[in-house]
Amino acid sequence: MKRTLMFLAAAAFAVSTSAAMAETTLRFAHAAPETDLQQDLAKFFAEKVAERTNGEVKVDIFPHGQLGNDQQMITGVRSGIIDIEMSGLNNFEGLIPEVGGVLLPYIFTGRDHAYKVLDGEVGQSLEAKFPKFGMKALGFPENGFRNITNNRKPIRVPEDVKGLKIRTNDSTALNQMFAQLGANPQPLPVAELYTALETGVVDAQEHPITITHSFHYDEVQKYLSMTEHSYAMLVVVMNAKKFDSLTPEQQKIIEQTAADAVDYERQLSIKKEGKILSDLAERGMVINKDVDKAAFQKAVSGTWDTYVKKFGDDMIKKIQAAK
Repeated sequence: MKRTLMFLAAAAFAVSTSAAMAETTLRFAHAAPETDLQQDLAKFFAEKVAERTNGEVKVDIFPHGQLGNDQQMITGVRSGIIDIEMSGLNNFEGLIPEVGGVLLPYIFTGRDHAYKVLDGEVGQSLEAKFPKFGMKALGFPENGFRNITNNRKPIRVPEDVKGLKIRTNDSTALNQMFAQLGANPQPLPVAELYTALETGVVDAQEHPITITHSFHYDEVQKYLSMTEHSYAMLVVVMNAKKFDSLTPEQQKIIEQTAADAVDYERQLSIKKEGKILSDLAERGMVINKDVDKAAFQKAVSGTWDTYVKKFGDDMIKKIQAAK
């Protein structure tokens, strides 16, 4: 009888210990709809973390701004209310001004160039700045090259942008770029953009095609012009204390799974690009690929000069050397 009781007690302890180990739950937030690639990344990450930790770590996903806009989510991660969030790297420029270097217009020649920079020395130098603000950077997924949509006409040359009331994010370089082109840049949270376009608060916006597609901006915008004026990268950040509270093995799993998720999302972005453009065309958008990018690059070169005056040209040289 005593042996039976001892066995039952040991079994109960094992079950309770196992349950306790399974109680580590991470809250992962992002602002994109569930149809966006950001949700695909989050689901991949959650599934692989649960699998690789044998259920010891669970990831709950909160898409479409359920836990706030980009700045609110970042604040949530810093305070520990949110464990992980994913948003545009531009949202961190107020904390880490140097990120403006990778946000400059036409700084990247293509995806491979961007990947090499973000996964290399430049990306590592940026990641090293996050712990100061209570966060750990886990990688730079892809949002894609930014393109202009509007209701006026196709954008072919810089002069076509003049006079547009265009929604921008809070990137210093992008706001300066559109001001130099004679547009009227209007920084707005993405959650407010559809209504702003619908009501005429702004008459243009610039986002990667994945965002234009998943947020259904085609319903309130006629023309999509493939200006590809800036490469938009995301960043996945985690509360540093929460990361440090995990076991060393769990930390390695989080880091490796994040790297795998970034690679998965980038490949998915490339694979889906053609389908997204086809869908937008079928849904009524006029897609213009006749863009004089050389003229645009020349017209907005002042944004590079402004960055160099503030931070020097070291990062720009490293980015260019990685072509």
